[in-house]
Amino acid sequence: MSQKCPKCNKQFPCPSKGQSRSEHFPFCSERCKLIDLGAWIDGQYRIPDQNSNTEQDQQNLPDDQ
Repeated sequence: MSQKCPKCNKQFPCPSKGQSRSEHFPFCSERCKLIDLGAWIDGQYRIPDQNSNTEQDQQNLPDDQ
């Protein structure tokens, strides 16, 4: 059984039941793990703010607000 690395899409073997996962799991290598960590640190992954008032939102408000 194998799985895809979420960073490079390379197929790599999954550990069998009872075997420990690699230290890089769910990535195929230390390199992919560090690239993903760097993306988090740089703010490339963001959760959208449901409560933000963008300029477009403010334009759609009724006049009394």
